[in-house]
Amino acid sequence: MINIISGSAYALSSVELIEKSKEYDQQIVSYRGEVVGEVMKRGSFVWINVNDGLNAIGIWSAVSLVKEIKFGGSYKYRGERVEVTGVLNRACPQHGGDLDIHAEKIEIFKTGHEIYHPVNRSRLNLAAILSALSFILIGLNIYLKKKRIPAE
Repeated sequence: MINIISGSAYALSSVELIEKSKEYDQQIVSYRGEVVGEVMKRGSFVWINVNDGLNAIGIWSAVSLVKEIKFGGSYKYRGERVEVTGVLNRACPQHGGDLDIHAEKIEIFKTGHEIYHPVNRSRLNLAAILSALSFILIGLNIYLKKKRIPAE
């Protein structure tokens, strides 16, 4: 069952897929989100996780469908944004009873990219000052312990 609005298919959210999994079980659905993490190869198939901002859903796919995926979302990268069309399994017997989608089609609608994280100079300077102060205080503590005369 592909959902139709104004004559075109639209993607379901992860919340809809999870909450209405009984209704959509073994049906063809569309789901959109960012590929997160690694593409995990399993022979001629792969697992990818696609997160729509609310939840991530596991996608089981033929390797040929994910050849264009270059980036999985992480601290360093924004993952490819994809639309997956395939069969929803409420409790997939092939994959340990988990909810997943067996992809028939995966389309990239927005490419991923590296994320630039600038260094905050004021925090870096503060860290250097606090480190230097810590070493001075540790050194002073050691020096003062050696100077003490043991009580008799």
